[in-house]
Amino acid sequence: MNSESQLDETAETSEGTVTREVPAPAVPSESAEVDHPTALCLANFNAWYGDFQALHRVTLNVPECQVTAFIGPSGCGKSTLLRWANRMNDNIPTARANGTMTLRGVDVLSRQMDVVDLRRRVGMVFQKPNPFPKSIYDNVAFGPRLHLKITRSDLDDLVEWSLKKAAVWNEVKDRLRKPALGLSGGQQQRLCIARAIAVGPEVMLMDEPCSALDPASTASIEDLIHELKKQYTIVIVTHNMQQAARVSDQTAFFFEGRVIEAGPTTGIFTRPENKQTEDYVSGKFG
Repeated sequence: MNSESQLDETAETSEGTVTREVPAPAVPSESAEVDHPTALCLANFNAWYGDFQALHRVTLNVPECQVTAFIGPSGCGKSTLLRWANRMNDNIPTARANGTMTLRGVDVLSRQMDVVDLRRRVGMVFQKPNPFPKSIYDNVAFGPRLHLKITRSDLDDLVEWSLKKAAVWNEVKDRLRKPALGLSGGQQQRLCIARAIAVGPEVMLMDEPCSALDPASTASIEDLIHELKKQYTIVIVTHNMQQAARVSDQTAFFFEGRVIEAGPTTGIFTRPENKQTEDYVSGKFG
């Protein structure tokens, strides 16, 4: 998606009907018969922490506007790959990588890459909700104030739109100026999703976003993922096989830093081609 592509989206508010420009979805409609082009492409991608090689020759395509689940035992490189996709590992002196990783054809590893802009295009939601120690409003407004030239009125509309998109608006609309840390865990996680989408990302990376949540909050996040994939490419790391089967279109099984098998989720869970994949998804190890 071109970051300048936009469309009008209409939302009902207490003030009446508000229309604002939002990033255009990569797919024209749910009913249109279209292929899913690749959003994130990896070829022979390797990554190290010092002398330890965390990823080995990973070759993988992540399709646009679908949910791709990364599954596998702890320590097999899933989260490491997410961190390279928005260059979070730049903050680790011993981390290095080679091979190919492109975001819609743009080299993610390039020294010329604007990392701040990359992190706007590739949002990240972590295992534990991490709202800023600010108000609910200021959490969502933080990114737009940093990245966008925006009026106060448009910022108000954007905050409302983002909170609605993250399915948390009705729960927080009367306390936008209250501390975000006063929200429940599930509300905090949806707030973090609203904060990520407020800057118009193309890809959303979710690193075990439900592992710290109760079942009701987990169901809310999973419902939200189904809704968000209409507009965003989503990659989710999860240790919950049932969750991977419920929310994802594509699944990649990692083991000891390698992608053992990847493909449509239905096939991975019901007709895996690799015995190791079959053993993992059936619970024989992991």
